[in-house]
Amino acid sequence: MQDFNYTLTWYHGSQQKLTILRVGSSITQNRNVAKGFSHSPSLLTQSAGGTVKHDGVIPGYLYTVADEIGPDDVYPHPHPVNATRWEWLTNRALKLELIEQTVVTDEERLTDQEIAEMKRKQEERSEKSFVECI
Repeated sequence: MQDFNYTLTWYHGSQQKLTILRVGSSITQNRNVAKGFSHSPSLLTQSAGGTVKHDGVIPGYLYTVADEIGPDDVYPHPHPVNATRWEWLTNRALKLELIEQTVVTDEERLTDQEIAEMKRKQEERSEKSFVECI
């Protein structure tokens, strides 16, 4: 994709200690999204202002991709919710550098009310989440 800036920092969140990311893994240029995914959530949301909240509880690891990324190295995740291209899948193995061990904070956790509201809106639109499509 010619109109995308591949030179920005890429991140990966995981529950495991890693040095190499496998082909087909998810990466993003949004640090907060990667950090959220490091907690193994079943639900993750991002507000219009950029705040990321989720229902994950597991401590994890946040990485940066140490290799240079170009158009042939990644492709946008095909799920319809990824229309803004915030999640990408890898075409090759990539080196990772650990930048943070993550713990869930109260500010990033979805409340029961927020989860119920998300599910209600999703049902109204007859949508499925990433998790339901896997």
